[in-house]
Amino acid sequence: MLKGKSPLIIGVVLGLAAFVIGWSGLQRERARVRAGYNLVPVVVATVDMSEGTVLTMDMISQRSVPETFVTSSVVKPDSVTYVVGQKVMVSLQAGDPLLWSQFETSRSAERLNTRVIKRMRAVTIDARASSAVGGWVKPNDHIDVIGTFKDPDTNQQVALTLLQNVVVLATGKITGTTNVNLLAEGDRTYGNVTLMVVPEESEILMLGQELGNLSLALRNEDDLDTIDNRLPTSVRTLFDGERRSIHQKARKDIIEVLRGNGGKDTR
Repeated sequence: MLKGKSPLIIGVVLGLAAFVIGWSGLQRERARVRAGYNLVPVVVATVDMSEGTVLTMDMISQRSVPETFVTSSVVKPDSVTYVVGQKVMVSLQAGDPLLWSQFETSRSAERLNTRVIKRMRAVTIDARASSAVGGWVKPNDHIDVIGTFKDPDTNQQVALTLLQNVVVLATGKITGTTNVNLLAEGDRTYGNVTLMVVPEESEILMLGQELGNLSLALRNEDDLDTIDNRLPTSVRTLFDGERRSIHQKARKDIIEVLRGNGGKDTR
């Protein structure tokens, strides 16, 4: 009797297995499809607006939409303060989601020359992330400029600090007053920095950039001191234990002073 029922049992088992596999696959597919439809809040217009309208809080509200339709160009509620008070550059209808590209950016009306002190100059040099402290250099930071060149007398590579305590005016298109949230994604990174220097220093930077590579060293915002008669570092310096010992002792002394004053150097 069992032998006669074996095909039926096998068929039922196979049918159940197929059902389970099919059901699991269907659930996975439904989960995949629904993954992009989780609701996220965005900012939308509550009234019609004409081009040039200054946005106010009573003209906007929050609405939830599927996340699959939300990109970085859409204004979200946690960034609404950046657009309130801004002029819209296009006409909007009630219900339209707000986009960063619809607003007049502070960059469009910004003029760098107004930030340059009289008798100073703004000079731009190349600065990739690897030469700008990994991209941590920001507008209004104070930096030193270090150059690496081939010494014409010895034909060896040398490194020397060209400028000390220089103020950064801009990184790419970003200044200290630029609203980064109103910039396109591609304008938020930079490949150059603009420094404020005296005219003679601008010549040093231009020649230095032609002859070798320039890198930036970031300073503490309260560290404004400079060192006169800085000696260049040569290949020989790397193998000269005396200078390395002197610098190591100086670094140790600074760290001990900082530890003894709760992280603040009072010297």
